[in-house]
Amino acid sequence: MTWTQIAIFAPAALLVALSPGANNLLAFTNATRAGWGPAVRAVAGRLAAFAVMIGAVTLGLDALLRTSETAFQLLKWAGVAYLAHLGVATWRAPVEAPPVATSALARREMLTALGNPKAYLLFTAFLPQFVEPGAAMAPQLVVLGALYVAIEGAAATLWAALGAWLGGPSLTHARRRLLNRLSGGVMIGAAALLARSQRAGS
Repeated sequence: MTWTQIAIFAPAALLVALSPGANNLLAFTNATRAGWGPAVRAVAGRLAAFAVMIGAVTLGLDALLRTSETAFQLLKWAGVAYLAHLGVATWRAPVEAPPVATSALARREMLTALGNPKAYLLFTAFLPQFVEPGAAMAPQLVVLGALYVAIEGAAATLWAALGAWLGGPSLTHARRRLLNRLSGGVMIGAAALLARSQRAGS
């Protein structure tokens, strides 16, 4: 790895990490309900999932997902089902919902990341673009993956800050209900988009 590689990779990774997606929306929604602190701590679940993915990709999981239609479909439909469930639950959530433990929020973050094949593609299609040709690939992927995880954590913190700001105590019941409906609708939409996704190369 060189500093030039990192200087090129970091801003590109930040743009990817800041883009709206199922996990960022989840951090946003968690913050509107539980506040900034619990939402940020819950992001640890997502980052742990990404660390597992980096290890799995290094061991060859990317090849399995690219060559096995069955493996890809199982992972995809598990992700679709979970996102749809989370979206419906968010849509129907009461305005004054009881507090949710940070561990439960972290578990949602982890399952949302693990159930999304596009998260795996991040580490199999995006990261390799910044690998130096001619050098060992696995160590470079580990370094780039670790850097991406740090950047993802920072981006998620910003999404949680936005959610905490919009979901402050001054937010009316009607607006909280609207926020629940919007967040739930976007998650359901993400599930629909995931259902239409195809395996790379198919």
